[in-house]
Amino acid sequence: MRRPFGAGRPVSLFTLGTMRALGSLEQMQEVVQAAVLAGINHLETAAAYGPAEDFLGHALKQAEQPEGGWVVTSKLLPGLTLREGKHQLLKILERLGCDNLDNLAIHGINRPEHLDWALHGDGKDLLDWAQGEGHAAQVGFSSHGSQALIAAAISSGRFQFCCLHLHLLDPQRLPLAHQALEQGIGVLAISPADKGGRLQAPSPTLISDCAPFSPLQLAYRFLLAQGISTLSVGAAQASDLELAAALQSRDSPLSLEEQSSLQRLADHRHERVGADLCGQCQACLPCPNEVPIPELLRLRNLAIGHDLIPFCQERYNLIGRAGHWWETVDASACKQCGDCLPRCPHQLTIPDLLADTHRRLQASPRRRLWG
Repeated sequence: MRRPFGAGRPVSLFTLGTMRALGSLEQMQEVVQAAVLAGINHLETAAAYGPAEDFLGHALKQAEQPEGGWVVTSKLLPGLTLREGKHQLLKILERLGCDNLDNLAIHGINRPEHLDWALHGDGKDLLDWAQGEGHAAQVGFSSHGSQALIAAAISSGRFQFCCLHLHLLDPQRLPLAHQALEQGIGVLAISPADKGGRLQAPSPTLISDCAPFSPLQLAYRFLLAQGISTLSVGAAQASDLELAAALQSRDSPLSLEEQSSLQRLADHRHERVGADLCGQCQACLPCPNEVPIPELLRLRNLAIGHDLIPFCQERYNLIGRAGHWWETVDASACKQCGDCLPRCPHQLTIPDLLADTHRRLQASPRRRLWG
């Protein structure tokens, strides 16, 4: 099964993300071969993923080819000078053993200055050069940034595809994905398993909430039924692609049983969190102390609603330790000023809930997988 991906070649419903198969060349070869058997034709990598491109380039020389050949996406960080960017792109092609890329993305348009660089600065010249010289068939971006920033990038007319965090348990960016798809822009869902709630190792509570489906199966089907072009699977071993193989042709609308499971999932979360459930409407923003209130209360929703404590602690304690890739201010920055209270349509006691979030989730700091 293939879906359109911007103006480029169609891609499989699942994409092999290469940031986890970094232990050895043999590990990369194993997951690439498993991807072929799973019906995958799209590979996603990046210069920032350590040895991923080197390993992948060698693995591609040995692996079978999917029908129609591989579709390859790689990425460059924003802020490079034109000269640096040209050099780095040529090195990417050298490492991968490719004459050109199907898709070149700006890796992390997370701040307004990143988008400005891509639209008006050296980034614009770099993308123009990459396409003009035939080094990249189409260009796109990934983003961990704000809704407004992503909307601006989608509306700019510059990009043919985007890579966004789209998750069953955090569907806020789905309207942006639909906007992109309506404009003919391909959409890759970043890490719907791990960043979506560590669904590959769910809590017993979440397993029960999603029954009779596994949480990961329900998450994949939810996103595919939304029309998302392709879902990234960061495989570390061949078995990580078994579910993708089973679902490789499942692009149909949700069944009644799947819809019922999704409703029960939401109902159980609401029952457990009760009147303190944050609806993620964003009306509380902006906070004068720059506290990302909805994001923090979303973690509280998941910790209480589905017992996703390790995942929520990991995400919470990454705050301020991942640069522009994640939030920089945690709940301890709330000064109890009450500025948010009259704006909340559900009359949540937001300062108290933020304090509770901090007590629940504060733990030992964690590091990003890469960066």
